Amino acid sequence: MRISFKTELKLNNYQRTQLAKHAGVARHAWNWGLDLCRKILDYNRENPSPEKKLKFPSSIDLHKFLVKWVKSEHQWYYEVSKTTPQYALRQLSSAFSDFFKKKKIQGKPVGFPRFKKKGQHDSFTLEGTIKIKNKKIQLPRLGELKTYERLPTGINPKTVVISRTADRWFIAFNYEIEPTITNKSVPVCGVDLGIANLATLSTKEVFSNPQPYRQSLRRLARLQRAASRKIKGSNNRRKANIKVAKQLAKTANIRKDTLDKLTSYLAKNHGRIVIEDLNVRGLMANHRLALSIADSGFYEFRCQLTYKCELYGSELIVADRFFPSSKTCSACGYIQDMPLSERVFNCSACHSSIGRDLNAALNLERLVAN
Repeated sequence: MRISFKTELKLNNYQRTQLAKHAGVARHAWNWGLDLCRKILDYNRENPSPEKKLKFPSSIDLHKFLVKWVKSEHQWYYEVSKTTPQYALRQLSSAFSDFFKKKKIQGKPVGFPRFKKKGQHDSFTLEGTIKIKNKKIQLPRLGELKTYERLPTGINPKTVVISRTADRWFIAFNYEIEPTITNKSVPVCGVDLGIANLATLSTKEVFSNPQPYRQSLRRLARLQRAASRKIKGSNNRRKANIKVAKQLAKTANIRKDTLDKLTSYLAKNHGRIVIEDLNVRGLMANHRLALSIADSGFYEFRCQLTYKCELYGSELIVADRFFPSSKTCSACGYIQDMPLSERVFNCSACHSSIGRDLNAALNLERLVAN
């Protein structure tokens, strides 16, 4: 199977400048291509006649126009790898394709491509001869870059993606790996996701939810207020914005680390894992719970668990969205209404009492066991 590896780069000031140049060229190529595509769409909208309509450009067409019209006027394009603007235009073409096909992500249609702004989601792609050795990676045009951790050996990635988060640069690439089948101590396990507790297993194990964003709200608000008071365009405002970006990155890293440890534990030690098909978008409509649900990362949990089950030889089973796991008694099977405010399931039929989350996890386990 194919997996992705991402790690932070250990850079000096010259290397940081070179990376920023590549990201700037990629951003310029994207914005130039987007502006051209928008003008073509506007022209075709004003001239509905088929004879007057212009052909919508492909990524190859955009690159030909870029070489002919843009590179000759901006010599700094030649200071970076030629694959950087090529991939930016490929990604732009792919974004338009997803928009025209009305592709959906998490149940939401893909929007019209937007212009990119300096300092926000800076990234670029490199292609060519790439060599990996311990904690160093040789890249076209950029030369040898160091990393903080040891890189996978025996692989030859064709492309890498370099991105910036706050003031830190990261490199990511894909490579093939053989699945590692681990010994499973639990044959079947039901997993109920929640807010107070991130996950409750049918084995009675409970994993707490750190809620990193909620815990950082006060500090984040203070940093954002401080940044808003700085003069626009000043170095002090730039430094203050970096502090805000660092805090947001720290929050995201805590959430990602929690989900990574939980999903690895589940996939390595459980043969069959049963989860619910949660309607995350529908749950987010409840404004009282939207912040907590977004802070838990339910969608990321399912994504990580899906590929890790394949990596470690486990089976992931997704229960039907309308399966009444929280309303069914795990002891006798009686179904009754359960308001969200009630955290203990008191069965009206057999008079058993059990925690709401554990009851749901047991029902998910028995869904497969039966």
